[in-house]
Amino acid sequence: MKALVVSDTHGNFAPAVQAHSLTEPVDAVIHLGDGIEDANLLRNLMHLDVIAVSGNCDHDTSAPREMLWECEGKRILLVHGDAYGVKGGLERLKQRAEELCAHAVLFGHSHRATCITTSGILFLNPGTLTRTSANKTFATIEISEECIKAHLHDLP
Repeated sequence: MKALVVSDTHGNFAPAVQAHSLTEPVDAVIHLGDGIEDANLLRNLMHLDVIAVSGNCDHDTSAPREMLWECEGKRILLVHGDAYGVKGGLERLKQRAEELCAHAVLFGHSHRATCITTSGILFLNPGTLTRTSANKTFATIEISEECIKAHLHDLP
């Protein structure tokens, strides 16, 4: 299973479409909040599964703030990140991942692309595609029964 992972699009839909064109084919798109309307547009335009959680700037949405997603036998925690203080570090997020026995955590909020493994748990933040960012980034993730592989990408 291969997915495009984006976060913090903040209404900047076009770069998400461009990221999709650079990474296709993908089986799904994962949107990690602050641009939930963009996730809905992606779903309608691309006719793909779009898995989304809401962020602190998403209002009037039924999307969950946190989701434990199971794929290929792996448990993946999807959150925006603000509720776990990710701008100040990943410790609280790591504790939550351990509570849930997650293999990976996908998060946003900080607008800083990150891909690290700590205590056997993959932490992936695709960065941001917002208009004001000088460095627009996104990620891809490949999930199999054997492993989870993640890659960060700069949008040209």
